[in-house]
This record gives sequence, structure tokens and C-alpha cells, in this order.
Amino acid sequence: MNAREIAKGIKVISTVHWERRLFDSLIPLPDGTSYNAYLIQGSKGTALVDTTDPELKHELLDQLESVEHIDYLVTQHSEQDHSGTIPDVLARYPKAKLVCSSKAKDLVLTHLDVAPERIRVVEDGEEISLGDKTLQFVYTPWVHWPETMCTYIPQDKCLLSCDFFGSHVATSDMYVTNKELVYEAAKRYFAEIMMPFRNMIRRNLDKLSGLEIDVIAPSHGPVYNEPDFIVDAYKDWVSPSMKNEVVLPYITMHGSTEMMVKYLVNSLADRGVTTHLFDLSVTDIGKLAISLVDAATLVVGTPTVHIGPHPGVFYAAHLANMLRPKLKYAAIVGSYGWSSKAIEQISGLIPNLKVDVLGTILQKGAPTEDTYKQLDELAEKIANAHKEDELVTTE
Repeated sequence: MNAREIAKGIKVISTVHWERRLFDSLIPLPDGTSYNAYLIQGSKGTALVDTTDPELKHELLDQLESVEHIDYLVTQHSEQDHSGTIPDVLARYPKAKLVCSSKAKDLVLTHLDVAPERIRVVEDGEEISLGDKTLQFVYTPWVHWPETMCTYIPQDKCLLSCDFFGSHVATSDMYVTNKELVYEAAKRYFAEIMMPFRNMIRRNLDKLSGLEIDVIAPSHGPVYNEPDFIVDAYKDWVSPSMKNEVVLPYITMHGSTEMMVKYLVNSLADRGVTTHLFDLSVTDIGKLAISLVDAATLVVGTPTVHIGPHPGVFYAAHLANMLRPKLKYAAIVGSYGWSSKAIEQISGLIPNLKVDVLGTILQKGAPTEDTYKQLDELAEKIANAHKEDELVTTE
């Protein structure tokens, strides 16, 4: 993608990974992704903020062919998709200084083998002048690594936000034009990457609120020329408020667990509770993560494999524990053939979820009338708990 100007003297160089479908060998990318570098050309100096994934380095380097001199190469985050092409850029511009946060220095030295004399550490709030442009560095730790920072250009009220407010989506649009698409992509990004750090993100949002921002330019996805769109979304996602929703990931082997969870879904619906049902044998795990951002209750449905939960359920429970969503309640339902410790093992997998367990139902073989009665009782408990908390009903 050719470099494009988002303000006078500020260009985005977006390398678009249209075909990429998996990030970190873990995160699904249904819409691909992009990596944004920003070229700032002031009256007395030039800076490049971030680079690109090494796989697309030639696209970035080609766009820099006409740039004769770079004074500063700023790395806001040390992950390879941001910093992997730093050695190539430094080789092309031998007088450029690599600018990073204090905690990033060690990562730059160990991961990228940058010569120490080429590194300039900047502290929180420090500025570098490019003449008529100023780079002001704002530490935003744990968004989503400890060394992350943003770069603010006060003359243009432009925030280069790194992974903050990012969205994994491949697009030729420089600005957000399809808000529905970008909202879902940004929420997926938040759910998969940022959610475990939402308390730190809330503090960093407060920190950024002191800046006048007209444009937010993230490292992934299109630029926000209406910044309130994404800032308000983040405020909602990190808030303690939850919705009248249940997330129900499950797997079935011989049909018994599926009969139980689908009955429970209907029983919850009769009581005005929305359920997001995920068959883990075919689910996009990112969709499951998105649903966990707002829900109040997690119900896990599992058959028994050698007295324990199905491996797919084991993985989903581990994922939920790692993401630390703002759940308040949980329950476990499932089936077994001859013996089971599935409930005990699932409970042991989610210590990070500070939830009240509203019930556990484990059925030997196919569900009976008594099983369905227990499921109705569980649905009633969930609905009543949500009512007591005055949760917002999904429209």
C-alpha cells in the first residue's frame, strides 16, 4: 500500500497481510490484518514510528526508497509484527537512533541484536523535537506488554497508539469507513489480546484523556478520524458492567451433553436470558472470546473422556482462565458413561475467574426428566442472579 498522508508531514505506510489467517500460531484472523508504520517529516528532522512484520519487510522498504534520511526510528512495542524489520531499517539509515521505552531496551538488545550505542531510551512524557513536529512519548504499560508506549504529536492532535485501539483487519481504506466491521474486529482484538489487562487499560485510558486527540493511528487496522468511536468502545469493554448474557461453550460425543445444553438454552430464553452457544468442535475461538467481554455467566458443557473433561473443553476453560473476563457466575453441565471427575477438573482449571458457581449437573448417560428439572432450576438461578444485579438485557 502506498504511503498516504493523514496530516501534513505525517504519513501512514500500511503493509496489508490480506491472506494471513492465524497470528502467533494461536489467534484466528478471519479478515487478515495490517501493520502500520508512520513517517513523520518535520522541518528539522524525520522519524519513523514502528516498522512491519518481517514477512512484508520489502513492502515497507520499498516505500522508504524516496526517504533519504531518518533521524529517529521509534519502536513502541517489541513484538515482531512491529519491530521485526528494525534491523533492516537501521542498516539502511546508519545514522538513525532507535528510540524506545526503558523497559524495551533489554528486549531490543536480546530479540533484535541492536548495537547498544544506537539506542536512545526515552522516559514517560519525554519529547523529541523534529522542528515543527514534536514527538511526545506516553508510557502505556501492559497494553499488552510491559514496555509498550504511544507517541503523541501535539501540533496535529494525533496519537500513534501502537496496539492500543488496534484491529486485525485487512483493508485498503486509510480511515474507518465500515464501522460495523471495524467494531467487531477491534472487539475481537481486545478480547483475544487486551482483556487480561483491562484494569491497566482503564488506567491508561484515564492517562490519555488529558490529551487533545483528533486522530488515533493504531499499528493494526484503519486510522480513526472519529476517535470517540473507539475510545467509547474501550471504556465500555473495560468497565465493570455486564450484560444479561450467558456464554456456553460445549462439546458432545454421543449426544447427551448436546441435549442438555440446548434444553438449558431454551430454558434461559424463556426467562429472558440471552445465551451464546459455541460447539467447540467447530467454533472460531475468537468469537468465543468476543462473547466473554460482556457476559455475566459462563456455563461449560462437557462429556467425559477417561474420567476428565473433553480436551476441547479443557482448552476452552484454560483460555477463559487466561483471558480473565469480568464474569460473575459460572456453572458446569455434562454427561459421563461410567465415572467422571470432569466437574472437579474444570473447576481447577479456572482459578483466575472469581465467580460464584450457581450449579453443577452431571448426568450418567442420556438426560432424564429429573435432569431437565435440574436444568430448569439452574436456568432460574441464573435468571434471578442477573435480575438481582440489574444487568442490561441484550437488544
